[in-house]
Amino acid sequence: MGRAFEYRKAAKMKRWGQMSRIFPKLGKMITMAAKEGGSPDPEMNAKLRTAIANAKAQNMPKDNIEAAIKRAFNKDAADIKEIRYEAKGPHGSLMIIECATDNPTRTVANVKAILVRNKGELLTSGSLDFMFTRKSVFEFDKRDDLDLEELELELIDYGLEEIEEDKIPQENGEDKAIVRIYGEFTSFGELSKALEERGIEVSKAQLQYIPNTPVELSEEQMDEVGTLTEKLEEDDDVQVVYTNLA
Repeated sequence: MGRAFEYRKAAKMKRWGQMSRIFPKLGKMITMAAKEGGSPDPEMNAKLRTAIANAKAQNMPKDNIEAAIKRAFNKDAADIKEIRYEAKGPHGSLMIIECATDNPTRTVANVKAILVRNKGELLTSGSLDFMFTRKSVFEFDKRDDLDLEELELELIDYGLEEIEEDKIPQENGEDKAIVRIYGEFTSFGELSKALEERGIEVSKAQLQYIPNTPVELSEEQMDEVGTLTEKLEEDDDVQVVYTNLA
């Protein structure tokens, strides 16, 4: 997803967070990570450790995090699964929609309805395989005592492909300086461990779909696509929407 679109989306996420929609979504990810990793102990479960770090970065309360972990090992808990949908939006926009659901029939019906109401359509699975590349993406606060050139050289052996500085909007209206690194899809675990060993506290760690050929849209067109992605992410089962916007 392009930088301009990410920036605009981050500003809208403030309202989304205030609506308390983000905590249930983060909870699902924690529950799935705990279950898939087979341990409620983040020290023994790397995926769970990452999910908790992402939740803490969004100020998710400790009680919510602990409750989500417990749900993973409750025999009566719903079986939550990850599902990916591919779609075409207005103005040539393409989307990969990641969901976490205990009812795929409900989820696909909701996603289809939102797309149709906003000039989009669901595509056949696999249609966008060559339009996006899955990457390991990590974000952390920029520190004055951290030499990024030295860090880049150190992390190349762990699968690092690119490192960049960026700014993201905050609720107080100011921008926060961050560092974002990209790595190979298969290097997620190695990069995560390498950052941890260097004392770098990651605020976001994800496997993201990056567009191979980003498209640029006008302000008005971008708003229209932004409305569609916002409507999709308001659905409780939708975790994140990736687009091919520059």
